[in-house]
Amino acid sequence: MTCPSRSDVLVFFVNGRKVIERNADPEVTLLTFLRKNLHLTGTKYACGRGGCGACTVMISKHDPMSKKIRHCSITACLVPICSLYGAAVTTVEGVGSLKTKLHPVQERIAKSHGTQCGFCTPGMVMSIYTLLRNHPQPSEDQLMEALGGNLCRCTGYRPILQSGRTFCVESNCCQEKGTGKCCLDQGENDSFSHGKNSDIATELFMKDEFQPLDPTQELIFPPELLRMTENPDKRTLTFHGERVTWISPGTLKDLLELKVKHLEAPLILGNTSLGPAMKSQGHFHPILLYPARISELSMVSKTSDGLTIGAGCSLAQVKDILAERVSELPEEKTQTYRALLKHLKSLAGQQIRNMASLGGHIISRHYYSDLNPVLAVGNTALNLVSKEGTRQIPLNEQFLAGLASADLKPEEILESVYIPHSQKWEFVSAFRQAQCQQNALADVNAGMRVLLKEGTDTIEDLSIAYGGVGVATISAHKSCQQLLGRRWNELMLDEACRLLLDEVSLPGSAPGGRVEFRRTLVVSFLFKFYLGVLQELKKLGKLFSVPDCLRYPEISDGFLSALEDFPVTVPQGVQRYQSVDSRQPLQDPVGRPIMHLSGLKHATGEAIFCDDIARVDKELFMALVTSTRAHAKIISIDLSEVLELPRVVDVIKAEDIPGTNGAEDDKLLAVDEVLCVGQIICAVVAETDVQAKRAIEKIKITYGDLEPVIFTIEDAIKHNSFLCPEKKLEQGNIEEAFEKVDQIVEGEVHVGGQEHFYMETQRVLVIPQTEDKELDIYVSTQDPAHVQKTVSSTLNIPINRITCHVKRVGGGFGGKVGRPAVLGAIAAVGAIKTGHPIRLVLDREDDMLITGGRHPLFGKYKVRFMNNGRIKALDIECFINGGCTLDDSEQVTEFLILKLENAYKIQNLRFRGRACMTNLPSNTAFRGFGFPQGALVTEACITAVAAKCGLLPEKVREKNMYKTVDKTIYKQAFSPETLIRCWNECLDKSSFHSRRMQVQEFNKKNYWKKKGIAIIPMKFSVGFAATSYHQAAALVHIYTDGSVLVTHGGNELGQGIHTKMLQVASRELKIPMSYMHICETSTATVPNTIATAASIGSDVNGRAVQNACQILLKRLEPIIKKNPEGSWENWIGAAFEQRISLSATGYFRGYKAFMDWEKGEGDPFPYYVYGAACSEVEIDCLTGAHKKIRTDIVMDACCSLNPAIDIGQIEGSFIQGMGLYTTEELKYSPEGVLYSRGPDEYKIPTITDVPVEFNVSLLSSSHTPLTIYSSKGLGESGMFLGSSVFFAITDAVATARRERDIAEDFTVKSPATPEWVRMACTDRFTEMIPRDDPKTFKPWSIPIA
Repeated sequence: MTCPSRSDVLVFFVNGRKVIERNADPEVTLLTFLRKNLHLTGTKYACGRGGCGACTVMISKHDPMSKKIRHCSITACLVPICSLYGAAVTTVEGVGSLKTKLHPVQERIAKSHGTQCGFCTPGMVMSIYTLLRNHPQPSEDQLMEALGGNLCRCTGYRPILQSGRTFCVESNCCQEKGTGKCCLDQGENDSFSHGKNSDIATELFMKDEFQPLDPTQELIFPPELLRMTENPDKRTLTFHGERVTWISPGTLKDLLELKVKHLEAPLILGNTSLGPAMKSQGHFHPILLYPARISELSMVSKTSDGLTIGAGCSLAQVKDILAERVSELPEEKTQTYRALLKHLKSLAGQQIRNMASLGGHIISRHYYSDLNPVLAVGNTALNLVSKEGTRQIPLNEQFLAGLASADLKPEEILESVYIPHSQKWEFVSAFRQAQCQQNALADVNAGMRVLLKEGTDTIEDLSIAYGGVGVATISAHKSCQQLLGRRWNELMLDEACRLLLDEVSLPGSAPGGRVEFRRTLVVSFLFKFYLGVLQELKKLGKLFSVPDCLRYPEISDGFLSALEDFPVTVPQGVQRYQSVDSRQPLQDPVGRPIMHLSGLKHATGEAIFCDDIARVDKELFMALVTSTRAHAKIISIDLSEVLELPRVVDVIKAEDIPGTNGAEDDKLLAVDEVLCVGQIICAVVAETDVQAKRAIEKIKITYGDLEPVIFTIEDAIKHNSFLCPEKKLEQGNIEEAFEKVDQIVEGEVHVGGQEHFYMETQRVLVIPQTEDKELDIYVSTQDPAHVQKTVSSTLNIPINRITCHVKRVGGGFGGKVGRPAVLGAIAAVGAIKTGHPIRLVLDREDDMLITGGRHPLFGKYKVRFMNNGRIKALDIECFINGGCTLDDSEQVTEFLILKLENAYKIQNLRFRGRACMTNLPSNTAFRGFGFPQGALVTEACITAVAAKCGLLPEKVREKNMYKTVDKTIYKQAFSPETLIRCWNECLDKSSFHSRRMQVQEFNKKNYWKKKGIAIIPMKFSVGFAATSYHQAAALVHIYTDGSVLVTHGGNELGQGIHTKMLQVASRELKIPMSYMHICETSTATVPNTIATAASIGSDVNGRAVQNACQILLKRLEPIIKKNPEGSWENWIGAAFEQRISLSATGYFRGYKAFMDWEKGEGDPFPYYVYGAACSEVEIDCLTGAHKKIRTDIVMDACCSLNPAIDIGQIEGSFIQGMGLYTTEELKYSPEGVLYSRGPDEYKIPTITDVPVEFNVSLLSSSHTPLTIYSSKGLGESGMFLGSSVFFAITDAVATARRERDIAEDFTVKSPATPEWVRMACTDRFTEMIPRDDPKTFKPWSIPIA
């Protein structure tokens, strides 16, 4: 909406500097403004929906009520700049910098090794910084709360928390309590406590070196803003944008007049509901009313019967208000307040709670709202105001359903919310279950309240409301009415369950799926409430004499644990590694826990990522147009509307490609037909990203149906739809062995896919040069040479005209090996056609839709074994869902089959694998490359054998493990000695056997909670199965001042490869790392590089750097001999004078590796990494939730180049693997559309998912002659160890099933989500729910594995 009226001037401060914006556009967010207008690129764009915390900044405002400055962490991607009038914004650049002075938060997160790729680090810094501004000595609980809204995909969170804990006032660790020692340092069986092993270190950084926190040195709140709040400007402020007008009234009277004038205009405060809806669902409002300056909406009043809270109060403020009231009032009056507080602790993250308002939360009426069910049962009333006056309406079912008779009138606004006190003999509880413990939308939530007749257990009033089981919050009014007058006992419970399931009905096709699970939660929550009230009655019964006739039903001790929620606890643990030899020179950094080279730059926001590069002259922005159909013919593409739009420059189509359009079966841009939803058809080029994204909505594509449409592995098998021939390995005689055994088990394993969820989405900047068709490409990739080659063939120009630059990558995990080449090539076509630089940055939704991920797997096994657990024969057949094109699916199938045996020596084996072709986006490389899916089949088989033999799984694992020097199924020889050491040390360090007994004791005493424990061994093969992929090159320059520039073929993805390369160069040249620098990876300096993948980047590039340094040192030898006492600078000066070349290319020809699939034998891998992990969990059988109690990992790193980096890789990959096996679930519609396209729907592990105790040990005294300095590559191996959590969960579930006399189920499904856990723990509640015939409805989602 273009408005001729002039806008008011927007005034706010950023990092202490005044910002005056005369043309503020309401559609521009703070994130966009910071990055594009102020060029403050430390604040990162990662999801755009407030769900990941990468864009966290601090907003400070003066609160006129308390007369204090309130500091809040917020997500800049959701904050419209027009809401910042009178606010002070602090970004990571304003906290500290390398140019000025580092802040202790920045210093500590870097030196504690809390950064890897560094893309999430500025957000982490800002969350901790804001906490410290409010609480200079925070508690550990406050630290957990502050970081709850920040995601990290690299580190596994432990070091981030460890850096934050250095500021905390108290600690659960006994070391912090004055003893100087920690009980975690030396376990009961820890051999390291003996003198002979005193070379084991447990410190990765020195706390003594940290500068102290000095609150007096922080930026002051701008005095000008202070004056503005003390003398508030009451006039209405108006900001006119291109399409939207933002009106901010200064008084309630003005607001009410505006509401009459603009009946359709929504009120906007935190923008946490409207913002995502406008971004993802295309909601549009030409006028927005912003009432934040109206003091009446922030008023809080306490009365003798309740609490009135202004609708404009943020949820964080509501939490503080309720907590204060709970501390003031007797317990009986605060039942509703405590129930609300329980949900406020887990509702979203801290940033969203700081932004979202109470009124906005209520009025939005989201079906998943955590607060509305509790408010509804608590008899909450809404105080409305309009120009005509005030009135009060109940927050009841009619209001929540949006019935006009019970709703606000168009001219009314919600002024405040009245929540009454509870009373004696009244009980209120809140329940929720989500995919993970915090920062996740609930599958089902509930508020329940009962008022019993005083001194009895007779129901006088009952109110139950549910979220997540309908289009709005549902109140079970009829059921509650029928239960009035009933006694609170088992008979009432049974009747209540029947009534509720009848009233709260959920159709089989309900959005969100998980229908039977959600139905079960309806009655499971009621049972928890029933037990909770009984427990309270017991307490009251002791206080008041109750007649015998009113004795309350007994709760057995085994049921009591059902009442306890899993607490949020700060993870702790010990990291052990071998110290360097005392004789090693101090300046030799190899083997020391050196900080990541870019760590401090990550923490200050000064580390430049691809999209942080400043806008280039005449730069254009590209947006992609993707298919909305899974398998269809393209009949027509209508571009007429889009080309008429202002500032749209061109549309790039397949016919614009001068060279080759990808491969025959894998086009860059679709021609004639599409093979999946999300396939790229064309691309729009416009002057801004906003114009380009709006333009793609105007392109009209007409499709024609094509058959078949295949999504699932089952359908692919049925249609014989495969991408490549079957891969097969065999040893021994399967059929003969099958006849000479005691038992046979057959089973199935389904492993879901996984999204890479690198924090930095795919992005590329292509800059055409003025002559010779040269192109500079800045790209976030693991394989710049592949981008270079693809662009060359696409444009039909020689490779030598194209230079790819990679400074650093914000996470890759395999997802940036192949896909960046496609995007780079399309952007390059746009650059050549328009003659302009082209920037292409994928939104999170598009990245997840287009790029594919880990291959889902369906595996079938048949195993024959003796009663003592010895496996005689194993036959496994695996099918992976490859998607619509080949990509890496053939290699993934090969690696899957090669690695299936894991740690086990079984005489008779047959492994077969196929890659299925389906109409889904093509799946691709992902950390572990098939091993995490395949080895899960093998371990599931071991678990099944143990169950059939009545043995513990660890005994069956031990019995079948490799014991002596042997050959694998593909005839590669190896020694399992290190594997066995890892296994035994893990058993020892985790006190496994004593804890196994403790778990059994716990399970005997608890019916509704069960513990499980599992230990998993691992033999992980490192590298590519081809010699040519192991070659590497490096280029080392020594300049005349003695400084050294190192370049090599590896890419910095967060794994610290540049840090390790400088450690290598420092050792070889015998000079400190401070003399050295790595600028970037560039195809112009080191050509023909191999992808940084397969865990060997540091291995092979390290060898190349070593070679270059040795060549240089050899040249310098005569000079050094001549002047042995001279300095490095003297020697270099002399070398220059003597015309000795100070530049050398280093080269490593690679490890030999080959595989002959015809013969089924070879030496495909240079070496193995061995490890073992033990995990213990506790599950809630009523909800399916689980808590990770402890994990111990022992990993064979041999002689680690950098133990801090290697332990970080192990922890990060373990947590990522844990996500694969527990929470990360991809959901597809029956039409092949990916539903889970952002952090709201797709749950990677958060800070609360880290095991409460998390210990990692690098195996000591281990060596290998093959690799550089006897080190090993650890980038991927920890991924599979996350399965120890999965098997601990299945162990707990199996215990519950045995106790309930349920038959063993040999169908294993991963991830072990709350839904799977709850439905596997069959009980009276799962049995009573209605079940639909699958033929009678269309499911919301389909299982693709």
